Formats: sequence, structure tokens, C-alpha cells
Amino acid sequence: MIVILDKSATDEQIENVIKQLEYFGFDVHKSGGDEYIAIGAIGVKPNFDIRKIQLLDGVVTVFRVTDQINLASRKSKKENTLIKVKDVTIGGNEVIVMSGPCSIENEDQIFKIAKIVKAHGAKILRGGAFKPRTSPYSFQGLGEEGLKYIRAAGDEFDLPVVTEVLEIKHLELVNKYADIFQVGSRNMQNFPLLRELGKTNKPVLLKRGFSATIEEWLMSAEYILSGGNENVILCERGIRTFETSTRNTFDLSAIPVVHQKSHLPVIADPSHAIGLRDKIIPMARAAIAADADGLLIEVHHDPTNALSDGPQALLPEQFSELMLQIKQIAEVIGRRIGESSVEKIL
Repeated sequence: MIVILDKSATDEQIENVIKQLEYFGFDVHKSGGDEYIAIGAIGVKPNFDIRKIQLLDGVVTVFRVTDQINLASRKSKKENTLIKVKDVTIGGNEVIVMSGPCSIENEDQIFKIAKIVKAHGAKILRGGAFKPRTSPYSFQGLGEEGLKYIRAAGDEFDLPVVTEVLEIKHLELVNKYADIFQVGSRNMQNFPLLRELGKTNKPVLLKRGFSATIEEWLMSAEYILSGGNENVILCERGIRTFETSTRNTFDLSAIPVVHQKSHLPVIADPSHAIGLRDKIIPMARAAIAADADGLLIEVHHDPTNALSDGPQALLPEQFSELMLQIKQIAEVIGRRIGESSVEKIL
């Protein structure tokens, strides 16, 4: 159920509406626009008489939401959600590039790559300290040691840090070092983890599950939003189909579909979607043309010897070329890419 209050409603009136909704057993989530204040009342109560809320002072209208996608829906919030991480804004006119290695391997490696991606215009540093691998014998990440390395590299080059959290027991540790929690595709429907992330105020980058529909993806975002955390970034990373020419099938159509259905920013991860270095740049171009709010790109200075996903990591010179090309495409559709700082960094 959505309760719409007039923008001029007093704090006392707003608090009274919230108090009444909680009294009737609803979980309450407040948001606002330029002309109204919206309160989402979450709870399955088919026989509830909405007039009990409709008649309260300050209330303009009350309506039921039959669609289970409530807080993530464009119906509940018309304007795009802007997510601020330090001095970076995700979801605005600027297309944000998040880049770095798949896995943090050692201190020297993450510092080298951070320097490269910062120089060519990346705004956020990515890297995994905990790695969910298909094989139990594959490199699983450095854990807290890796978190320390990427935090130090982010601080050195003034880059916010995004890294994956795998389990609830890692939340406190990852929160200590990261600016953005990443939820990988395998955890998209780890609902206990999503609920805990909803209790934080830190941005969450939520990857689409490789077998998930768009509705299921948005429902997972709903878990985080319903906990009170409004800072959700959606990430399209490819889905599993019958095609074997690439690692996954990159669902570019998901980007405009999500923009229509939801106010949340959506970024694209062509590295995991394609899995082949020579096809990352053209698919990154396509994602920008499809109006993605950002890109998640893997880069490695020595991918042949990378401990994970070397074949999908761009070389530094390829990353430089990618940034030049997507800048031109962004300008065509009325968006922009942050300026590189090669002369200052390299």
C-alpha cells in the first residue's frame, strides 16, 4: 500500500501516519518527490480498510499495490534515484566506470591497476577479496588481507571501493573497508543476506542472477529497500542461455526495461557477461548506447598470470581505448564520461 501526503504536511502529521501504519502491523518506508511525500506500507492485509489512513491529516490519497514490486517500482518514485559515494554520483548524467581486477592478488598488483584505471577515467575501484568459485580448488581470495590492500589503493588514488560480500558473517568485516557492497549473481536470492544489507545505509551493487528474470531481480532489490536502505544499484551481468559462444548472453534489453520499470540506477558488466577480452569493448559501447548508468570492467596488467578470469580482463591499453570510445557514445546520447587524468597519474 502507498500513502501519498502533501509536500506541505507537517512533521507531526507525517509521524502520526507512520505511527498509525505501524500500529496496524505494516512495515513503513518513507520516500519523497518534489511535489509529494510517499510512505510505503508493506504487509499482506487484503481486508484492511484504507479509509483508516485516508482520513488522517496531511494524506492526499491511499492506494493498494497489487504488484509485489513496490519500493523499487517507478510507480512509487518517478524521479531517478541518485546514489552518492563520496564525490561520485551514480544514476545522474555522468556515466560511472567501476574498474579493477577480478581478484585482489597482492598489494603491488592492486596498486598498479588502481593507478591505471584512475588515470583513464574510472571513478570507482573494484576487486574481489572473497571469491565464489565454481571449483573448491580454485583461488578463493585473500580475505581481510585483500580488503586492506584495496582500501589502501583506493585511498592512495582517491577512488571509492566496491567489493563482494559473500556471507552475513562477512558483513561487518567488508563494511570496515568497502564503500559499496557487491552482491554477486549467485547471491541474488540469498534473502537473509539481502535483509541484513537492508539494515545498512551503505550502497549495494546487486548483480542479476544468471537465471533470473527481471522481475525476480527487482524483487531481490525490494528485500534491500524494504529494510530501509534506499541505495541499491542494479547490475546486468549476462544470463545463462543455450548459447555457448560467449560465457553468458548479455541481455542489453534489460537496461531500458529496468529504466522503465524502476527508478534505481542500472549498470552493465560486459566482462562477466561475455567472458572474452576481444568482445568486451564492443559490448561496453552497446551498453552505453542502451543508456546504462555505468560499467563494471575488469582490467589486469598481466592477465595471462591472473589468478582468476584473466581471459576477460582488458589490458591497460584496451581500457584506455574503451574509455575514449564510450566517451564519444555518451556524448551522442546526451551523457558524459569523467575526464581522464593520465598526465597527472602516469
